[in-house]
Amino acid sequence: MNVILKNATIVTQNQERDVFIGDILIEGNIIRGVAPEISASNAELVDMSGLTIIPGLIQTHVHLCQVLFRNMADDLELLDWLTKYIWPMEMGHSPESLRISAQLGIYEMLTSGVTSVLDMGCANHMDVVFEEMERSGIRGFCGKVMMDAGDQPYRESTRAALTSTADLIKRWHKTAGDRIRYALAPRFVLTCSDELWAGAKELSHQHDLLIHTHSSENQTEIKLVQEQTGVRNIEFFVNRKLASSKLCLAHCIWLSAEEMASLKKFDINVMHCPAANLKLGSGYARVPEMLEKGINVSLGSDGAPCNNNLDIFVDMRLAALIHKPNFGTSAINAQQILDMATISGAKTLSLENKVGSIEVGKLADLAILNLNKVHVTPVDNTISQIVYSAQSRDVRHVMVNGEWVVKDRIPLAYPDEEKIVFTAKKECSKLVKRLN
Repeated sequence: MNVILKNATIVTQNQERDVFIGDILIEGNIIRGVAPEISASNAELVDMSGLTIIPGLIQTHVHLCQVLFRNMADDLELLDWLTKYIWPMEMGHSPESLRISAQLGIYEMLTSGVTSVLDMGCANHMDVVFEEMERSGIRGFCGKVMMDAGDQPYRESTRAALTSTADLIKRWHKTAGDRIRYALAPRFVLTCSDELWAGAKELSHQHDLLIHTHSSENQTEIKLVQEQTGVRNIEFFVNRKLASSKLCLAHCIWLSAEEMASLKKFDINVMHCPAANLKLGSGYARVPEMLEKGINVSLGSDGAPCNNNLDIFVDMRLAALIHKPNFGTSAINAQQILDMATISGAKTLSLENKVGSIEVGKLADLAILNLNKVHVTPVDNTISQIVYSAQSRDVRHVMVNGEWVVKDRIPLAYPDEEKIVFTAKKECSKLVKRLN
């Protein structure tokens, strides 16, 4: 069915960054018109008067498998956080606990206006995460985490990691009408052998896949990488010919000038996770400098245990604020932050020609906000209103691929929030007992 969304404030995020009151014509899953007024005899009219429509928000670094561990691994630095809590808990997942963890995370993101997500999975039972992505309607990129080196409980053989990954690619890549795609997930340099990186590079070339990993998050991590490999993280990727627009690096906090230059030279994507980086005491990436150099930077909430939520509105506001004391109040503005959460996120996913803005020919991934509330009133600049004042509870409806996935704040795939909460608590208790 064709639909016209009428009389909304439309934040296009097109090249001119136009904002105006008007209509959006959607035919199937494609936007066919964006204008002050559109008429079509064969379209359903949906009145959006008083509402604001933005491109669906894009989360480019999360861990759905960790959502069940929320509030269970606080006040630790990165490597202790991983080794003492996160890795053992990820290994403790059953199919049932992983499924409810994915449901919790997807529910939270959809109701926050997120329509696309780049997720790093865990080692086992990964089919259930893809199943929940398919069921929920979200646009999902995901992959089994690969770790074949180092002293850690995840360690598996290189062959097992690559073989199981290849099997998942066959089952899930470009499924659900190309709404679900596979993204390779070697965890980070310290936990992956040279053979694994070579295998990931081959799979990426063979299937045109993103490589999603962590880099330069923690100073101790960087020291260990240098001791193990003789170079810093970015040089490691360059030396192994992994540096390209397909490489997606979460964090990138502690970079040398040479590494910063390499990000630009090789068109490497950076995923900025401000809340998680602050909570783990890791620091924060020099985003204003990256943007000035033309490096593509998008946003991620990271894992619920190192952020405690997956609310991209929190991360947008935080990303807009934390750089001002060191770089100046004008070093980064609201428009740049909204870009990071939309069109720059689309570029990270190599989908900038399909999503990230409201333009003719793009897929209908939209978030509809009700900004007629006390905490966002009055308004002089709609972009500032969204970034500095709006909250996830202002999201009313969400559309992905031309289909409603959230109506009146209820995810259509998960209408019973109480049931999800009950199941999550039950599966969390079971997981803790398994670990004990």
